Amino acid sequence: MNFTRWSARFPGTQRRAAARSEHAAAQAKRGEGSVPAARGAAGHSTAGPDGCPADPTVRGTGSTPGTGSAPAAADGTGTPAPSLDELSVRDVLDRLPALVALVHGPEHRVAYVNDAYTAGFGARAPGAPAHLALPELGDLGLLPLLDQVQRSGKPRTAKNRTAPGGTSSYTVTCTPIEFPKTKADAVGSTAHAHANAGSGTGSATGSGTGSGIENEPEAHTGTGVLIHLADVTDHAEAVERLRASERRQREAAVTLQRSLLPQELEQPDDLRVAATYQPGGTEAAVGGDWYDVITLGAGRTALVIGDVMGRGVRAAAVMGQLRTAVRAYARLDLPPHEVLQLLDGLAAEIDASQIATCVYAVHDPNEGLLAYASAGHLPILVRDEDGTVRRAADPTGPPLGTGGWLHTSGTIALGPGSTAVLYTDGLVERRGEDIDEGVAALERALSGAQGPPAVICDRLMRALGVDADHDDDVAVMVLQQPARTGADAELFHNAALELLGGIEAAPRARAFAQGVLASWRFPVELCDLGVLAASELVANSLQHGTPPMRLRLRRTDRRLIIEVTDGDDHLPRRRRAEPADETGRGISIVATIASAWGSRRTPGGGKAVWCEFALPDKAP
Repeated sequence: MNFTRWSARFPGTQRRAAARSEHAAAQAKRGEGSVPAARGAAGHSTAGPDGCPADPTVRGTGSTPGTGSAPAAADGTGTPAPSLDELSVRDVLDRLPALVALVHGPEHRVAYVNDAYTAGFGARAPGAPAHLALPELGDLGLLPLLDQVQRSGKPRTAKNRTAPGGTSSYTVTCTPIEFPKTKADAVGSTAHAHANAGSGTGSATGSGTGSGIENEPEAHTGTGVLIHLADVTDHAEAVERLRASERRQREAAVTLQRSLLPQELEQPDDLRVAATYQPGGTEAAVGGDWYDVITLGAGRTALVIGDVMGRGVRAAAVMGQLRTAVRAYARLDLPPHEVLQLLDGLAAEIDASQIATCVYAVHDPNEGLLAYASAGHLPILVRDEDGTVRRAADPTGPPLGTGGWLHTSGTIALGPGSTAVLYTDGLVERRGEDIDEGVAALERALSGAQGPPAVICDRLMRALGVDADHDDDVAVMVLQQPARTGADAELFHNAALELLGGIEAAPRARAFAQGVLASWRFPVELCDLGVLAASELVANSLQHGTPPMRLRLRRTDRRLIIEVTDGDDHLPRRRRAEPADETGRGISIVATIASAWGSRRTPGGGKAVWCEFALPDKAP
């Protein structure tokens, strides 16, 4: 800051004043002098030397002998603008509402504080070091800043510094200044120069020889720092209120997001499944990542993961609606591509401005396959038991909500000892990097990941650098097909019978079921119920279905599954039979005695009808 433009007491001001005097004298010689108009005469005219009124176009001025007419100001009022050189620095700083302090020297001794500073922090004694006289600067962390400003000669600004107690906040600007030499300094410097000159010649005569006048050193100019504290308490409080509001909104979105995700994953008999969700950091809004595990029956399991584009409560709400719809469509036991086809239309109805990616997969333990369909989502990764990582290669369709696309299903093998990973883009996408590089990094991390699914989830998150400050939310699901051996393998068995011939296949089916269930050492009551259910399902298939037909019995550690397949795609339904009806009771009997039953269309055509019986807590 240049103080010479504010006060006539600082060097340079006298030179400009002398220049103006010389310029005014030159104008007077040419008859171009002027007299400023009197403020009080601005409203009436004055008389000229001949007694006539002065020119009415000149307001508040008149011609006088020996002078020219006074020039009007630029605003037309006839009042010239005051010169800033006539203002006093102290008067200006005292009137400022901001807090101002002036320090000088290496110890930052107090030279001045204005009235606002005194009102804010109390009176301060000049001459004392800042760390003693201005302790509030230390509390605001400004003392190191003063050193930096004085060393660099460049102004510095510190924003939103909170005073002790948290009652006030300030934005502080520290500006370097140079103090001009005082008259005493100049005299002392000249006297010192004369003394040095006299000592060099052996006399202090006024002859001018060696007087030191011409070689007088320039006076030392002191440095200081002007400290300007602007009270931004209202602004800081408004910012804090805004941040608090954003935190509340984010917490509400996170709460909504987590409440819409499954609180506890269903655990299928043949798979081990774990999933994790990590919201974005505090600066990132909550997104619409989601996942779910749905038991379909007959040992089959649906696994789904998706990502709603967008952030905040709206994205979480759309995610919740899509997740609910997926569970409803999954109960229809449709192929994966048909489920996505239904979701595509629903997503457009929910919010046409938002789209979502999704992958829907179905695991069938009888086939050892993972059938899936993808709507713009990242590929599924599968690590075999030997550590080889495979990527689902079938093409994906566009995201949900775009419409006009026929989705297709693909399959990938998931044998014993295999691990599959479903994930959202937040796990592999990084700014400035191709997303394929992130997927490749995930493949490398998966190839060396060992342990149960929950441990693998954590290791993949750490390997990809996902932490609490991650800039996007992440959802990861890991599923394993265990390689069972020993006693554990004895709890999982399969048996199948091809139903050849006509009606005579029914007694063969009953005998087959009786022998298999007995060999599995089920209780007698469960064996009888299983044989009855198998007989009814086979009879229904023989009467309404077409070849080829098959009876499949399967046991796990928790249930007995009976399934009959045939070549007809007409799905049975439960109906109430009238007393006189001779047929129509088979499905009702199965639904009554079994824990669950259902039917679905098979990929190659035809259908499968199944039922389940829960095993006792301690099977023999």
